[in-house]
Amino acid sequence: MFDGVARWWDGFELWLAQQWFPIQFVLVIAVLLPLCAVAAWVVHRGVDGVADRLAALRRAGAPADDTERGEGRGRSDAVS
Repeated sequence: MFDGVARWWDGFELWLAQQWFPIQFVLVIAVLLPLCAVAAWVVHRGVDGVADRLAALRRAGAPADDTERGEGRGRSDAVS
């Protein structure tokens, strides 16, 4: 089976290499643009997922009220 795929790919590669450059460019872009868009979407969703989990862990470990850290009393440099 792999031998058949390898022969098909060799034939396709030879056909593509013999095409005029603008046709090669259009065919490659027609394949690579969607693949790159999907890859970017997957990476984006993955980073968002990791960031959401890290934010949830941070919120779970943070004090519920800012007064516990001494930040609820106001700032000394505030203008009244």
